Amino acid sequence: MPSKRIARIAEHAFWDASAVAPLCIRQPASADSRVLARRYGIVAWWGTPVEVTSAVARLAREGVLDVVSASKALDVLDALEQSWLEVVPSDEIRDVSRQLLRAYSLRAADSLQLAAGLVWSNSKPSGRVFICRDNRLADAATAIGFDVRRPS
Repeated sequence: MPSKRIARIAEHAFWDASAVAPLCIRQPASADSRVLARRYGIVAWWGTPVEVTSAVARLAREGVLDVVSASKALDVLDALEQSWLEVVPSDEIRDVSRQLLRAYSLRAADSLQLAAGLVWSNSKPSGRVFICRDNRLADAATAIGFDVRRPS
């Protein structure tokens, strides 16, 4: 018998770390991200937990998050990681990432995210949802054919 979570989610989307972070850390985009999470299962790049942990640690160092809030955010991240589909590193992702860096104005980590999304979509992004809050990455994802959702 499928779990209620699986039965409730009709489709999956690729989630960039910038969209996963508001699920873990309370911020203005959290409400939109939760709505999207109820509709789309999370497919995430292998490095997403590192990127979100980096954001939590930075906010804690800056005093935006206290120790308890930072710990809770990482607990939420751990729970999400247990439930999502993960795209693992591969030579194909590295090669696609390098091509994306030559074609679009992306940072290295963002090119890996987008390459992972492309590999997940079998290089057929049309009709596939890519959830992202980073404008540069969202623009590149749109340009290659993803249906981009931007929680705000």
